[in-house]
Amino acid sequence: MKWYQLDQSQLIEQLATSESGLPPAVRQKRLEQGKNVLTGEKETSKLQKFFSHFHDLLIYVLLASAVLKGISGDFIDMSIILFVVVINSLIGYLQEAKATDSLKSLGDMMSASAVILSEGEKQVVPAETLVAGDVVYLNPGDIVPADLRLFTAYNLVVEEAILTGESTPVEKHSSPIAAMVDLGDQTNLVFSGTLVTSGSGKGFVVETGDATEIGKISQHLKNIEDTETPLIKKMKILNKQIFYLLIGLIVVLTIFSLLFRDFTGDELLSSMIALAVAAVPEGLPAVLSIILSVGVGRMAQKKTIIKKMPAVETLGSMGIICSDKTGTLTKNEMHVVATITAEGVETVSQKNDETYQQELIEAETNPLLRKLIEVALYCNDTKITYKNGQREIIGNPTEGALLDWANHLALIEDEHDISKIPFDSAYKYMATLVEVDHRRFIYLKGAPDVLLQMVSNQLHEDGLKPFVKDYWQEKIQQQAQKGQRVLAAAFKEVSSNQEVLSHEDLQRDMTLVGLYGIIDPPKPEAIQAVATSQQAGIQVKMITGDHKDTAMAIAQEIGLKRAHQAVEGKDIEQMSDEELAQIVLQNDVYARTTPEHKLRLVHAIQKNGYIVGMTGDGVNDAPALKQADIGIAMGIKGTQVTKDAADMVLADDNFATITAAVKEGRRVYDNLKKTIYFSLPTAFAQGLLVVVSILLDRPLPLSSVQILWLNMVTTITLSFALGFEPLGKDRMSDPPRDPNQNILNGYAVFRIVYVSILLAALGFVVNDFLANRGATEAVMQTTLIMTIVFGQVFYMINCREIKDFSINSQILYNKVLWLSLLVLLVLQTLLIYAPFMHTILGTATISLSQIGLSLLAGILLFLVVEGEKAITRNR
Repeated sequence: MKWYQLDQSQLIEQLATSESGLPPAVRQKRLEQGKNVLTGEKETSKLQKFFSHFHDLLIYVLLASAVLKGISGDFIDMSIILFVVVINSLIGYLQEAKATDSLKSLGDMMSASAVILSEGEKQVVPAETLVAGDVVYLNPGDIVPADLRLFTAYNLVVEEAILTGESTPVEKHSSPIAAMVDLGDQTNLVFSGTLVTSGSGKGFVVETGDATEIGKISQHLKNIEDTETPLIKKMKILNKQIFYLLIGLIVVLTIFSLLFRDFTGDELLSSMIALAVAAVPEGLPAVLSIILSVGVGRMAQKKTIIKKMPAVETLGSMGIICSDKTGTLTKNEMHVVATITAEGVETVSQKNDETYQQELIEAETNPLLRKLIEVALYCNDTKITYKNGQREIIGNPTEGALLDWANHLALIEDEHDISKIPFDSAYKYMATLVEVDHRRFIYLKGAPDVLLQMVSNQLHEDGLKPFVKDYWQEKIQQQAQKGQRVLAAAFKEVSSNQEVLSHEDLQRDMTLVGLYGIIDPPKPEAIQAVATSQQAGIQVKMITGDHKDTAMAIAQEIGLKRAHQAVEGKDIEQMSDEELAQIVLQNDVYARTTPEHKLRLVHAIQKNGYIVGMTGDGVNDAPALKQADIGIAMGIKGTQVTKDAADMVLADDNFATITAAVKEGRRVYDNLKKTIYFSLPTAFAQGLLVVVSILLDRPLPLSSVQILWLNMVTTITLSFALGFEPLGKDRMSDPPRDPNQNILNGYAVFRIVYVSILLAALGFVVNDFLANRGATEAVMQTTLIMTIVFGQVFYMINCREIKDFSINSQILYNKVLWLSLLVLLVLQTLLIYAPFMHTILGTATISLSQIGLSLLAGILLFLVVEGEKAITRNR
């Protein structure tokens, strides 16, 4: 239903109501059809959330191994395997538990009560009991309790930025609108959750609950499924590959053993469990969580709060940032950016006190600027206060901009108000009678189209001259094309005896002083951040609910590549999803958009294969933030709904912080990649030890618990060091990573295969060397563990650089690397010399020569890998 197109009689007929409101009986009956509340989602219990982290193929392998160990009576091994599984799941659960419920926050934004008219009598009722046809009163400070079609509006101004993204409050009226208009132009409707800033009005309730505009946003949020990050998707693929390889090996080796080996049931079961525990990189999920946590911590220091750990990595592959305009790229504060007089246009600086000092000197000597300041100061109903360091405007933000500008340039004068005509949308101006230094002036400020009809002169530096209308109309058009809101200022001096101001006083002898160009300007740091993003191959697109001209003007200022053209919401509505996907990459500016438009745009970009980031601060941004691969909310001026729907929150509301976060995201991904390069060969080498032992009919070289020690303790300790490696130079000049790129490319597979074989072969050589010298099984196992550990240590250093030589000056600055080696030294010393470790792990004390043999194997592995890297670089 196009409620804005109906006149009052049609509204009364359609809603079956009257201006005196609904009878209580009718209200009660209509209430049975549903309350004015937002329906929520079914909650998932904490237990369900915890157990969902066990839903992984490799976890199933470990659980099966633990069960089989329990059946065979090996309860120590079973307990250790289960402990590893629970720890991994607990890490994931605790991180997820930090997420909040955006739908609940939407409900909190709705008004708690409303003043209605029922059979001609005013009543205060709970907002949830409102029904279609109710007559609701609106006054300053009210949160609109439902979607209302106004039938009375007196100077009614409503702040709708959270819903439409429009930076200025909207003046409302009660007249029908014949044309088809977007949400932001439905100026005879007020919407649930928005704020009445001034004036008063009455309206019929036309939509309640989920049918309101804020309710539609709630439904969009409910219907959007949580998207998996690229890292999660790739890790699932990797887990599947490891799982199928492992199951294939177990099946083949079981058949082989039954046909060609004389194993007992217990021996075969122990061998298969050892293979499963060896081949599954148990420490990898914990290592990834640690590296992501490190990234989260570093980002927190840079004013970025990450709510979902995988979002850190997603930042590194982000190819397009869709940004809201108001409050994200702009200050969300109206400012005077230009003054226009008969002498020309002057740009107003937004930068620093020094520039203002220069303008102050000019104000002392320039009569035109002085008069503009006086009109801004003395013809103004707004106040500015500061709370917790934040500027707060009490009144109209546009008037606040004038007052803020004038306060910086205020001249010390003796003045007091005598009479005033307040602003009214019926005549679109405000006028004051003020005494300044014992002279009385009328100051007039308002819409240019109105004031140009009221003046007869214009002010020049050398005095008054006849009014030239064409000049001013041209200037108004020029400033409007820059997206500025233009206000006109006029004055005249009157008799010192005049005490009362009337509209008739404004109809003769008024002199036009000039115009103010007002806009919500871009943040200087946002301009630099957009340039840096584009340099890194990341496209920036502005999606705003504001007007087309304003959007294009800001886009040009911040440096968007295709700022000369814009697509409007009404154009998007005419396109199918396929058509939108075809044009979405060819445009950078989208204006007059609704929450649904933003959602469709994000989805269209994703259809083109891009990883999308969406920034925003209003309720209208929440669905798109949730749909995006990474939703980015503003922490200071953002609504709670937006913060809840987002993956990360900018604590300083600074678009430039996103660039720093992208840099951190790329660093995290590089380190995750290094960790995977490191972890998989060491796990597969242990698997090869088991496989080859079965094929050659040799006793298993390591027990399941010893393999778990290697996979969990030593791997995590060494991988932790890789998580603190700095970002490689020039990485921010590289284009974003292809989201379809596998974690393991051809070279990675080659590296993993030959390092796994080499490490396993070195293990067998050391084992055979000791066996030929009559070493005990415990000594052989302990020496083999040390061989693999030294291999891990040196291979970890190899992995600091994937293809470049790994020992460089940066190694000295990674203090965590040296700390990790120290921790590992302590742990391995306990493993060799502590009796309680001998009992738990079945190890023994070994000699320095046996330790030296293990060290030699590690050095050999290091040299081979560095040699291969040199050959690869040369090729």
